[in-house]
Amino acid sequence: MNIPEWLKPGIYGAVAGASALAVIGFSWGGWMTSSQANKVAAAIAHDAVIAALLPVCLDSSRTDANRTMKIVKIREAEDYKRRDVLMDAGWATVPGEASPNRDLANACLAALNIELQ
Repeated sequence: MNIPEWLKPGIYGAVAGASALAVIGFSWGGWMTSSQANKVAAAIAHDAVIAALLPVCLDSSRTDANRTMKIVKIREAEDYKRRDVLMDAGWATVPGEASPNRDLANACLAALNIELQ
């Protein structure tokens, strides 16, 4: 196939322009692939679920008969073990689930942080 000489600069310009447009769009334009969009959507949904379940954890902590004893245990625990102590207290276990949720425990611990100080 013979391409006329006068057409080559136009083809090169179109290829360079398309490449530049793709680089700029994905870097600064906010474009993303479907897999990136799925990851972002999953993270947003996860955060929304944790936010929706946070009142369950706080209510469990308020209605617990051994609340003061468990709060003391959480206070006395090292900072890196507080989440595990809260999970052992059962406050981060969603009704109907067998095991506690670690992310819910983190959120609940952050919400209870005022009481722990």
